Amino acid sequence: MNNPSESGTHGLLLVNKPVGITSFDVIRRLRHTTGARKIGHAGTLDPLASGLMLMLFGTACKKAADFSKLDKSYSAVVKLGFTSSTGDNEGELIKGGSSVPSLTEIQEVLTRFTGSIVQTPSQFSAIKIRGKEAYKRARAGEIVQMPARNVTIWGLALSSYAYPLLHVQADVSSGTYIRTLAEDIGEALGTGAYLDSLVRTRVGTFELGNAVDCDLIGPAELGQRLQVI
Repeated sequence: MNNPSESGTHGLLLVNKPVGITSFDVIRRLRHTTGARKIGHAGTLDPLASGLMLMLFGTACKKAADFSKLDKSYSAVVKLGFTSSTGDNEGELIKGGSSVPSLTEIQEVLTRFTGSIVQTPSQFSAIKIRGKEAYKRARAGEIVQMPARNVTIWGLALSSYAYPLLHVQADVSSGTYIRTLAEDIGEALGTGAYLDSLVRTRVGTFELGNAVDCDLIGPAELGQRLQVI
């Protein structure tokens, strides 16, 4: 374990990010509460999303790329019957199809999206296009052409369904956008859909249940919870 009062704090901290703040906000909060200066992360979460973030301290920041390649798990709520300009509940909503899919139709469509698929991420994602995040270009009124990518949906399980809300558990490869998956599911159902809420529950072998709220980590707690990697 590390003593944050000593010069140089190094290691991995599992943090539960709340809804409503950016990934960089998490870094700012940890700098304030722990006194550590060199802090990074191994994968962003949108302000809409909550859940597990791998926070890296000191020399562990060099391993960010390795951790970012790990598979991930999410608990998502997809709302049918509307599309959103941003793919989530923060955008302008447009009425979609009026049909109410049956449970059988839902399960059949989820099966279609299991395995290796091609995704075109939303222009409101954090992917950098010509050195600038796509969402910043989109919000400035620029039409952003997003490159398609191959991703793998290892598992897509239905937790519950009561129209218009569809609750799913998704185990996915790195680079998968759940917001895009929600939109694609809505298109396949003919209803339209957007991502209403999202919780990241796993990154690799690291679980959300072992994470701590970033506001509850002071220097002493950091020394107890920081994992040497």
